[in-house]
Amino acid sequence: MFAIIVTMGIVLGVALLALGYAAFPHRGERIPGAPWLSDVVERAADAVPVISDGDIDDRRTHEPAAR
Repeated sequence: MFAIIVTMGIVLGVALLALGYAAFPHRGERIPGAPWLSDVVERAADAVPVISDGDIDDRRTHEPAAR
């Protein structure tokens, strides 16, 4: 039972961070009342690799054909 509560707490925390990022820093605004959280979320978002439009198509054309 304790493991489920801890797991749900972690899931809820990650969901709140994603919601906070989508609502504020992604649009260029600071999170009201927690500017330090905006900095943390922005740094985490910058650290994640991003696939741009056309990246997957370019990689497929340069891969050798499967046999």
